[in-house]
Amino acid sequence: MVDKTDKKISVARQCSLLSISRSGLYYAHSGESGRNLEIMRAIDRIHTCYPFYGFRRIRNELHSNGFNVGKKPVIRLMKLMAIEVIYPKENTSVPNCEDRIYPYLLRGLQVERINQVWEMDKTYIGVAHGFMYLAAIIDVHSRMVVNWDISNTMEADQCKEIVTEAVAKYGAPEIFNTDQGSRFTSHVFTGYLLDNKIKVSMGGRGRAKDNIFIERLWRSVKQENIYLNAYETGYELFAGLKAYFDFYNTKRGHQYFDFAQ
Repeated sequence: MVDKTDKKISVARQCSLLSISRSGLYYAHSGESGRNLEIMRAIDRIHTCYPFYGFRRIRNELHSNGFNVGKKPVIRLMKLMAIEVIYPKENTSVPNCEDRIYPYLLRGLQVERINQVWEMDKTYIGVAHGFMYLAAIIDVHSRMVVNWDISNTMEADQCKEIVTEAVAKYGAPEIFNTDQGSRFTSHVFTGYLLDNKIKVSMGGRGRAKDNIFIERLWRSVKQENIYLNAYETGYELFAGLKAYFDFYNTKRGHQYFDFAQ
């Protein structure tokens, strides 16, 4: 479909004409062994079912499934997958001194309309010979996925681009909620939100309810799509997710609203 050798039309332009994501053409060259990729897929399934499991319980589940793996490899792979255990705890982490952590604004808030609150997060997605990250934005009131993308990495610039596209299509939300990941605390990301008069909200590390709607989305997309399909490449993954999110937004049975500006 996309000809990377074509000197007349750039890859970006070809992707635009085909209405596909440029990042969907690729999968991550992870540098991980085939065994580690199998372990990562197993960890992903365990974490999706039991998001409150720490590395010890995940390691025990891995042992039960035939993976004889130690503590340090499990911790390293969970960090690579951006998995954080969900449970109430004190925030003892030290943020980047150049980044600001914003307060959580949703506690006690009644969300009564579209574009009042958006939530964003990223999650690990395995493909045949590597893995990618899926990032998505959900409108809390309607549960609609207003934008999403996949990439080998998911840095602040890429997250900002996903938000920019969503705002251009649906208008700016009043509040934008994320976790405290470095991609979201970066001035590149928060600066864009503030420049567009969007209030920045950040959930506490590991707090189950602070980003609950996007966490529910991850469980749905993995159990209803990812685990049922053996995606080989990033392109196949992008096409499969596009079909799923079209279904999720229009036919799945939750609230759906017209996002006319």
